Amino acid sequence: MAGSCDTTKGALTSAPFLILAWAGLAGAAGVALAAAATHKVDSPALATAATMLSVHAAAAVGIVAVAFRTARPCFWLGAALLMLAAASIFSGEIAFHMLTGNASFQMLAPTGGTLMIVSWLIVAVLAIADARRQS
Repeated sequence: MAGSCDTTKGALTSAPFLILAWAGLAGAAGVALAAAATHKVDSPALATAATMLSVHAAAAVGIVAVAFRTARPCFWLGAALLMLAAASIFSGEIAFHMLTGNASFQMLAPTGGTLMIVSWLIVAVLAIADARRQS
């Protein structure tokens, strides 16, 4: 496999599967949060957290699928990892706050949101770089 890293050796061998496992758990958590927002806590914020977690979990699965068709799979896997971490931080803080009433970690939501934006920008830059490389 061409590229800047070798995903056939060491810890990187497991990376795609760990990202996919995290995405599966995040997707399940997103559905659970949506159910909680509908049936337990009538909260638009909790519904937003559910949506963000579900959408970004699905996006991470797609990014992993794209990663091995590119020249730089490790960068794509890193973008997926950042995206999952950011969505988990964002949604986790909102869920914690809405379900417990504790706002101790309220700065985590904007941090997670900012990192989600950054992860999407990284995806855009990688896509443009790969398109330029192919032309």
